[in-house]
Amino acid sequence: MSNNALIQTIDLHKTYKTEAIETPALNGVDFTLHEREFTAVAGPSGSGKSTLLHLLGGLDRPTSGEIFLNGAAMSSLSKDQLSRLRLTRIGFVFQAYNLIPVLTVLENTAFVMELQGVVRRERIRRARAILTELGIEQYADQFPNRISGGEQQRVAVARAVVTEPSIVLADEPTANLDSKTSHELIGLMRRLNEDKGATFLFATHDRRLHDQVSRLLTLEDGRITQDQCR
Repeated sequence: MSNNALIQTIDLHKTYKTEAIETPALNGVDFTLHEREFTAVAGPSGSGKSTLLHLLGGLDRPTSGEIFLNGAAMSSLSKDQLSRLRLTRIGFVFQAYNLIPVLTVLENTAFVMELQGVVRRERIRRARAILTELGIEQYADQFPNRISGGEQQRVAVARAVVTEPSIVLADEPTANLDSKTSHELIGLMRRLNEDKGATFLFATHDRRLHDQVSRLLTLEDGRITQDQCR
């Protein structure tokens, strides 16, 4: 395990199996991510980008290889321990937003803190503060279906960062957004990275995001073929 590494993968493989077919998704991925990085994983569809994020987030387990988070091997964790890890250390931003439709913007933002057991007054205070910082405090009492896609994705980012996780994993966060909204969202996440030290790892096709990151990994056929620092 490298010193000061936030995440390190060693010879990471993932193969999906059906009755008669084996489909390799990752074929020996080795990389190290440090705190405060703003990094994207690029590559064509089927290259393994989403699979990699799912493994790093503990949503799935590798076929072989190892993932270390802050020096701890994730393979040694039980399902309950992985759930706790996702709850306390990892923030997620998904392409489809994944907001809870029956909760308001404020309630969606505070939801993870409720699961963490944060008292109501504190979680409401923190949720309002991050909504204000992201410029969407005026929608606090609205339900997700009453706001635009770009605003919903901002809520998803607010929910991901409000607990100050070790890392935010974002899977195609700008895929459903127009150019202007994408640019605004990328700038917002970059500011969270610079001002708050939030670590971001994106899986994305979006070249606009590729141009804004500090490091770009290229994944092809389940292997990292390029690692460029900007």
